[in-house]
Amino acid sequence: MNLNNCYNFEDFKRLAKKKLPSPIFHYIDGGADDETTLRRNTESFNDCDLVPNILASVGKPDLSTILFGKKIKIPVFLAPAAMQRLYHPEGDKATARAAEKFGTFYSMSTMANNTIEEISEISSGPKLFQLYVHKDKSITDDLIDRCKVANFDGMCLTVDTVVAGNREKDHRTGFTTPPKLTLQSLMNFAMRPEWVLNYLTHKKFELANVSKKTDKGTNISKSVIEYINEQYDPAMNWEDAEYCVKKWNGPFALKGVMSVEDAKRAIDIGCTAIMISNHGGRQLDGSRSPFDQVKAISDAVGDKLEIILDGGVRRGTHVLKALAAGAKACSFGRMFLFALGAGGQQGVERVLQNMHDEINRNMILMGCKSIKELNRSKIIFRK
Repeated sequence: MNLNNCYNFEDFKRLAKKKLPSPIFHYIDGGADDETTLRRNTESFNDCDLVPNILASVGKPDLSTILFGKKIKIPVFLAPAAMQRLYHPEGDKATARAAEKFGTFYSMSTMANNTIEEISEISSGPKLFQLYVHKDKSITDDLIDRCKVANFDGMCLTVDTVVAGNREKDHRTGFTTPPKLTLQSLMNFAMRPEWVLNYLTHKKFELANVSKKTDKGTNISKSVIEYINEQYDPAMNWEDAEYCVKKWNGPFALKGVMSVEDAKRAIDIGCTAIMISNHGGRQLDGSRSPFDQVKAISDAVGDKLEIILDGGVRRGTHVLKALAAGAKACSFGRMFLFALGAGGQQGVERVLQNMHDEINRNMILMGCKSIKELNRSKIIFRK
C-alpha cells in the first residue's frame, strides 16, 4: 500500500500504522476514557441527511471563504497539532508547505517542534497560532509577541486542556516526549527501523517555541499528560482569555467552546471566532460532539462570530453538513497527522487534494454554485 492508494481516512490510518512505532501511532489514534466522544464526533454526521437540488447548472463551484480576515480556497484547514516531528522529520514544515499549496490555513501548536520564526520564513500562506496559557505568564506573552513579529494572521486559545484527559492508550504504550527506549517500548521501535533512523539523524526533538523559556521544553522524558499538568495553568479563567485577546489585538478564536453560553461570552471578551471542539475526544469523554452543537450555537451567535467546526471530519460531505448547519469552515487533525506519518508533505497534500475533490464533487451533486448556498434547506436532521 502507498499514498496513491489512499482514498479515505482509514487508508491513511492503515499506512501510518505500518510506518509509525506503536506508541506514536496510538498517541494520534487514541481518545479519553472509553473513547465514546471520539467515536461520536464522526458518528454524529450520520444523524443528518443532505438534500440536493437538481438541474442547477453548477459548473465549477466556488469553494472559497473568508476566515480570520484571509481568503482561503477551501472551507477546511489543518487543525493545530503538537509534536509533528514525531510523525515525520519535516514535521510542521511539511504541513505548512502543504497548506500553503492548497491556499488554506496551517495552524501551529504551542508544542510544535519548529519555531514560529522558522515557519514564517518557509511559508507565506495563511497561518494561525494555537496558544496555551502556561503558569509562567511570560511564556504566554512571549508567544503572542513573536507571532506578531512573524506576521501570523490569527490566533486561537485552547481552553479545554487546563488538565489532561485520561488517555489510557498512552499509559499502556508508555508514550513519552521525547520517546525513550524502555523494555516496554523497545520492540515497538525496533520494528520501525526507518522511523528510528530518521528520528536519530534529524533535528533534535524539542518543544521549540518554549525551550528557551523553560527546561521542560528540552529536558523532558515523561508523558504528554505530565507536561500538561505541570506547565499549563489549571486556574485559567475568562479574564486570562480576555487578556490574550486584547494583547493579540487581531482575529482571535477560542478553541474548545461547546455551549451556547460560552459562545456568547466569547463575543463579550472580543473574540472574532470560536472553534466548536472537544479536543478530538481526548479530554472530556461523554461530551457532545461538535456537530451536535453547531446548529444551536449558530442560531445564537452565527451573525456575530465565525464558527469553525473542529472534530470528527472525515469526508467532504461532513464539511457540507457542517456548513449547512451554520459553520463557516471546518478543521481536522487526525486525518492529516496519519497522512503526515504515512508520507510527509506529499501525504498531507494527498489528504488535502482528496478533501478538495470530495467537496467540489459533492457541491455539484448538491446543486450549489457556492458554499454560501449551503444553508438549513440543504439538510434534514433525523432526530
